[in-house]
Amino acid sequence: MKTIVRERYLERIKALKDTPDIKIITGIRRSGKSNLMQTYIEYLKNKFEDINIIFIDFMDLDFEEIKEYHALHKYVETRYDKEKKNYLFVDEVQLCPNFELAINSLYSKSKYDIYITGSNAFLLSADLATLFTGRYIEIHMFPFSFKEYCEYYSEEKDKDKLFEDYFIKGGLAGSYAYNTDLDRVTYIKEVYETIVNRDLVQKYNLPDTQVLRQLSEFLMDNISNLTSPNRVSDILTANEVPTNHVTIGKYIKYLCNAFIFYDIKRYDIRGKKYLETSDKFYLCDIGIRYAILGSRNMDYGRAYENMVCVELLRRGYEVYIGKLYQKEIDFVAQRGSEKIYIQVSDNISNQDTFEREYSPLLQIKDAYPKMIIARTKHPKYTYEGIEVRDIAEWLLNTEQ
Repeated sequence: MKTIVRERYLERIKALKDTPDIKIITGIRRSGKSNLMQTYIEYLKNKFEDINIIFIDFMDLDFEEIKEYHALHKYVETRYDKEKKNYLFVDEVQLCPNFELAINSLYSKSKYDIYITGSNAFLLSADLATLFTGRYIEIHMFPFSFKEYCEYYSEEKDKDKLFEDYFIKGGLAGSYAYNTDLDRVTYIKEVYETIVNRDLVQKYNLPDTQVLRQLSEFLMDNISNLTSPNRVSDILTANEVPTNHVTIGKYIKYLCNAFIFYDIKRYDIRGKKYLETSDKFYLCDIGIRYAILGSRNMDYGRAYENMVCVELLRRGYEVYIGKLYQKEIDFVAQRGSEKIYIQVSDNISNQDTFEREYSPLLQIKDAYPKMIIARTKHPKYTYEGIEVRDIAEWLLNTEQ
């Protein structure tokens, strides 16, 4: 299988070299965490001579005997080289029960630069502060972006075809190794079902997966729609899947903790405050929706909105849904002092559709940039100060 260097993440982890924090690589299953670790190790080996690398992969039977935290601690300590800078890498760390006790002890000695990865269900963002008493930095990985997809399929020069293929295949790069659509979809389904039916059930001791599965598919089918636990529980119960809003609220949190969905909250632009009722939930990779639901109820505008949301998160923006009077702005994206207002649509060639997208933006009176992203297939242009971008072109231009 072809591999590419994921430069954004590699540069991020290189910038953290020799900082005192525990570096923790997180992300959905098969998002490339182990590959990033290996790429960084190769970089260190090629770039620096006076270093000592201690690498442990708990998926490898060679390390079976140290799947106990005392043994893990002893294994690392016996390989410490006081004459060199020591780097510790532990892959699939959750396979060692009570691993955090060993990692925290090694961290406290201040003589290792520590990097770890683990299954998304056992190394959740919500758990990190509890697991690690020392300082840590999370390096969060997403599935392949459209730009990375184009790099992987560099022999194909037709960007429109690449975009249409990416829309279907998504960014779980392990699926690219398969030659048939059936095998590719089967791979994606297996990754998804492992997370939902095994990882989350095991992590949270769930008695029944039916509600969790139905909820996940409901959220997939309603990406970019305002959603509340009360509404979801009413719909599932009416469809003979009895549940309640408390259970739905907990299960939504579990799905977000596992990075299957991202919870995007609403923000009152005029009142400058977050709104408590109804959030939107976006799927980590649009290819999963196609694999699980097929083309059922396919709404390209909402799917494009999902792609834009994940790309904004990938680029490091804080994202929320904007509300201005009775109008909604699809995204308000902030990164430091930078802010952008964004509307997303499928086709804006119809004047009424175009007006529906730009009119809320024109009501915003501040000077921050405003943008419409749609499938225009044209070079970017401006209308009344609003920048109009083709979605494929915008996804490729990651610096903009």
